[in-house]
Order: sequence, then C-alpha cells, then structure tokens
Amino acid sequence: MLPPSSMVDPAGSSADATGLSADPGWRRLLAAARRSLERTGGRLDGSVSLTAPSDAERLVVIGITGVHRPSGVGRLTVRLADLDEHLRALCGVGLAGALGPVRDRPGERRREAAARDAVLARATAGRYAGEVWYTEWLSGLLRDGTLTRVVRAGLSFGDVMAVLDALPAHDEPMPAFAERTVGDTKALADGFVRGLVLRALAAWHRVDIPSNAEEERTLWELAGVVPDDLASQVVVLGVPATGGLLGDWLTAAASAAVPFRITLHQLRLCPVVLDCDELFVCETPAVLRAAAGRRSRPLVSTEGVPSAAVHALLRAAPGGVPIRWRNDFDWTGIRLTAAALWRYPSAVPWRMSTADYLGAAGRGVPLTGIPAATPWDPELAAAMTTVGRAVMEERLMDRLLDDLNR
Repeated sequence: MLPPSSMVDPAGSSADATGLSADPGWRRLLAAARRSLERTGGRLDGSVSLTAPSDAERLVVIGITGVHRPSGVGRLTVRLADLDEHLRALCGVGLAGALGPVRDRPGERRREAAARDAVLARATAGRYAGEVWYTEWLSGLLRDGTLTRVVRAGLSFGDVMAVLDALPAHDEPMPAFAERTVGDTKALADGFVRGLVLRALAAWHRVDIPSNAEEERTLWELAGVVPDDLASQVVVLGVPATGGLLGDWLTAAASAAVPFRITLHQLRLCPVVLDCDELFVCETPAVLRAAAGRRSRPLVSTEGVPSAAVHALLRAAPGGVPIRWRNDFDWTGIRLTAAALWRYPSAVPWRMSTADYLGAAGRGVPLTGIPAATPWDPELAAAMTTVGRAVMEERLMDRLLDDLNR
C-alpha cells in the first residue's frame, strides 16, 4: 500500500473534477462508475472493473488504491467507496459530484410502475372494461410496450379513455367530437390519441388496423365520427326523393336509370325525403352498375362498410319502409348484415339465407377471419363454417338483378 503522498493524479494536479471524464486514464473508470451508480440507485458498496487497462488507467488505479499493479495486467478492480474517497481528497467532491447528474434507474422503474398502474386503473374503469375486444386491445398495449412508452413520454392516456368512453357517437364531425371529449378540435387529426383509438376500434370491429386514409375514415365512421363529410359518400340507383335541389337531382337520376353519388355534406345541406316504398341495399357497386340503364327497384350500394352518408340517406326514408339488406357471404359481411338488421327495425335480409349461400358455395376463396352469428338464419353460420368458402355478391348477380328488375 503506497502512502497518500505517492497517489498519482494523471490529470495533473488539477482539483477540477469536471475535467477527469475527458482524461484517458479516468474516462472508462468514471463511465463504469456511472453505470454502477445508475443501476443501484447511487450505492457505493460495489466495485467496478476495467479489462485490458492502458498504462494511464493502471496509474490512476494505483493512485486510488495505493497498490502497485504491474504493466500488462489484464483486469483492474476498484471499490466505489475507495474511488469516492480518493476523489474527495483530490478534488474536494465525491464520486457523485465528479460525475454530475446521475440517473436513479431503480427509482425511475418504481415511478414508471406506479404511473403504469395508475393508467391501468383508469383503463379498467373504462366504459367497455370486460368486453373481449377491449381486453385484447389493452393486453396488446401492455405486451408490445406501447403503454410503457406512453407513460415514459408523459402522454395523456386519459384522453384516449375519454374518447373511447364517448363512443359510439352519432355521425358527429370529428373536430366537434374531439372538442367535446378532450377539449381540442385537432386531438384526433394526428398523434398518439388517434393511433391508440384507431387500434381499439379495429379490435372492436374485428378488422385490421387501418393502413391508409380511406380505411381510417371507414373505421371512424363505424364509430359514428365523421372525419370529412365530403369524403363520406353513398351511391344510389333509382331512388327518387323530394326536398330542394338534391331531391330534384335524385329524382331526375332515378328517371334516367343513372347511378348518382351523394355526399354527407349534401345530405346535411339539403335534407331530403326518399320517395319509395322499399329500398334494396347491396355491398358491391358492381351490382348497382349492372342494374343501371334500365328500370330498377331503388338500390343503395354501401361499397363495403356503410359510411355515415349511407346511414344519413337511409334515415331519410319514410318510417316503416322495408330495407332489404345484403352483404357478401364472408364473416365481415355477416357482421355488417347483423348490425344493419339491429340498427334498422324495418330491415330484412335480402338473399342472405342458408339456401342462397349453399346454392353458390361450390367454389370461391377460403373463408377466413373470426366466425360470427347469423341470428336471422342460425343454420347459415354453421353452413359457412362447414363449407369454408366465401361467396361474393357477384356470384349471385343474376338472382339479384332478377329481384331488382321485377
């Protein structure tokens, strides 16, 4: 053990601790000490080691420990308490002072866990807590670290919950809905709240997370929120109406057997009343296109998931008018049909029976996705599961056109 008077200070005799971290003899040693203090919350009862030390590092360790180390030694170990004591004698500050601000990682983990528990407590008190889709959504956020990243960034998960708790809305413009729920008209235009809510809506409606603007619009409208009332549209054939300019346009298009596309904005600006005693609703516009040019029963195409414009148009029908509804024979189509029959008291299935399915299911694409119930014809879901084939509307085209042209 060397006497204190022979301690080596390779940074010169400077008492300024701030310069040590740049000195080649001290750099790795102080970096290792920082990692240890951050890992343990500042404890000095451990040690740090340097492998393959340089001569400058070897001299520093000799100065700290007072023990000679030969040139070429493979590993040097220093007790943190000795390092702290040496720095106090050398610079007038201990190890913590020499290193400057040091993260308290154990404390950070405790605070992060507490914040995450608070978020989970809020989530488990949400309106849809206990629903299968909600549990899957929340579990996914935990599993992939999204919830941890939200906590670390200090983002307001409460805004996400406020939005979800307020859904479904009733064809409410997105800025108005955002202002009503979180006090910011632009909160759902972009950012993490929009992303997490869309992820929840995808789980809710059993669809993929949207990958483009059109898929996002469709998902928002499923929840009753309208991002853009000009982009929300519905195409019709043979649907006359009364009520201002839009009613005149619809009636003229119906007389000419010409398809007509309507926006939600038009329906709000020029309210109409449909002048028909029944309505047929199909999914693909191919059916509407094939029926165009000749007299047809009033037909509405949803073009997939019904938009807010579709629902606004159907609400313009006189009360009690039969709405004959159909979709593709796949699980998404089954869910959409079930939702429509639940939403509209006068809705009835249109060629959505077991017989219709089996009559066209000899070939087709494999049936994928999560099965759904068919309460209007319980045997249909069982038949679809057994056959395992999807049947698109185009396969039934002749029968659908016969119904429309009778």
